[in-house]
Amino acid sequence: MSENFDVDQNTDANPDVRELSEVPAVEVISRAAVMLMSSAAEKLGLSDADPSSSPYLDLDEARRVITALAGLVTASVEYLGPHAGPIREGLQALQRAFREASLHPDEPGKGPGEKFTGPVY
Repeated sequence: MSENFDVDQNTDANPDVRELSEVPAVEVISRAAVMLMSSAAEKLGLSDADPSSSPYLDLDEARRVITALAGLVTASVEYLGPHAGPIREGLQALQRAFREASLHPDEPGKGPGEKFTGPVY
């Protein structure tokens, strides 16, 4: 069973919906970075008063998301313009939070995403 969706009909019903082709690349990249940052923060337990006892704490998952974020940021930094600084600072804060949350921290340069960003202390 298949359904045909009329994209124009959906956008007419909700004027706040934009066609992806109309969204500037910098906005798509920035939104992806924010989503990855939010996911990493959750997986580091940063949404709880005591991150070490957060039910969402998962360093293995956090490592993966932070590494993906680092790859995205490194590959797109030249296109981000004024957004680059805050996104890079957010990435570094997450990398430091990961190091602090680890019982056995990685050596500098071996932490999540550091192969793309260089060592974070």
